[in-house]
Amino acid sequence: MKRGDVAELAGSCGLGAWTAFGVLTMAVVGHDGMALFADADILAWSVGHRPDVAVAFARGLTDTGTGLVPYALAVLAALIAGRTPRQRALAIPLCLGCLGAGQALRYAVMALVARPRPPLTDWATHASGWSFPSGHTTTAALTAGLLIIAVRVRGPRGTTPLTLVIGGWGASVGLTRVYLGVHWFTDVVGGWLFALGWLGLCLWAVAHWLPDRWTPGTTDTDTDSARGTAEPTGSTAGGRTHTAPEQTDVARGQREGHAPDDPGRRGRSRPA
Repeated sequence: MKRGDVAELAGSCGLGAWTAFGVLTMAVVGHDGMALFADADILAWSVGHRPDVAVAFARGLTDTGTGLVPYALAVLAALIAGRTPRQRALAIPLCLGCLGAGQALRYAVMALVARPRPPLTDWATHASGWSFPSGHTTTAALTAGLLIIAVRVRGPRGTTPLTLVIGGWGASVGLTRVYLGVHWFTDVVGGWLFALGWLGLCLWAVAHWLPDRWTPGTTDTDTDSARGTAEPTGSTAGGRTHTAPEQTDVARGQREGHAPDDPGRRGRSRPA
């Protein structure tokens, strides 16, 4: 897929996700942070279906969406995407910057919206801060998105099963927040939309501005071949254009195959 097409697709997806996130945010603010749509029903179902094994599994899974794990996976995504040491050296700060800046921006939105969490009596794990959008959900979705992009860039074919596994992990972390009672379902949806919008913006910026040789997934051979096809056959030096030797030989051969013009018979050629 061409870089221009990647930039256009990423920008369109990011803009659509940001638009949906803005609409959901206005709905949350307009209802003073109260439960929306099916929030109360989903939370009630989660509280009523909590065997000990499922709660332990949900706690373990939700812990992978915070702390050092997402940053370690972001570094892994950079190492997968880069084909050369130079590309990996640039991809690591890009991935870490995308994740860190996304978390900071999400925290600012959370402080502005200031949505209360579900009742404390429904909690099955520890939580802090406001509710919308979910922090664990956003972080896991950003990390999963970086890994999916890296896998698709490095090997666009035969990666569908791995993509589904990574995407399933990112989505499951968000669902555990509802199952454990510390978030409304719309908090999780907000986290997914926020992550998709931020990833789209970051991917658009990389595809739009990063030079070819620094772009993860490309090789120096690909860049050199693309540059070679764009160069003309002739070279210019000192204001004069020099044609290729092959073309000069052909032209000389064509001239030698014809005799000079007969001075007495203007417009015709004398046999050689």
